[in-house]
Amino acid sequence: MCLVCGGVFRPPVDFPSIQEEKTRYEEHENDVEDTRYQRFVSPITDIVQKEQSTNTIGLDFGSGTAPVISKVLDDEGYLIKQYDPIFCPDPNVLKSTYDYIVCCEVIEHFHNPLKEFNRLKGLLKPKGRLYCMTLLYHAGIDFANWHYQRDDTHVFIYQEKTLDWIRNALLFDSVKVEERLITFST
Repeated sequence: MCLVCGGVFRPPVDFPSIQEEKTRYEEHENDVEDTRYQRFVSPITDIVQKEQSTNTIGLDFGSGTAPVISKVLDDEGYLIKQYDPIFCPDPNVLKSTYDYIVCCEVIEHFHNPLKEFNRLKGLLKPKGRLYCMTLLYHAGIDFANWHYQRDDTHVFIYQEKTLDWIRNALLFDSVKVEERLITFST
């Protein structure tokens, strides 16, 4: 555990390779038409629809093999682009700025969280929002038996303290935590 930010991380020597990550992600049986999958991502799609207009432009960062958030928002008239370092690695998408960025079950895969959060902040327009979804660790969880940390691709686990540290280090205006939904504002 990091004594500064409270994050719990795997030693870099234990990080999976890109191919190991790709293989693991391809094991997921995600389908953008699956209503259970759409419900799973609904904390993000609901808040985007509540806080953003269809005139805004978003980025689905870490969109994966089945970009369900993009599909749900697109169906509602939102313009959202996709980026995934493995499945949709279009560097041109990272040359624009966005009103909002969504990262659903992504940030726990960051090998260098500070670098990645800094990149995401740089992709946000002024008054932009970064919506993340992940499970947070807290003292009431039996870490050794917690399913979330057993996924080898989950290399960095956050606590609320970690999110506050990121907010302060990168000068986000605020961070709000609602269960597994995290919102950073610029």
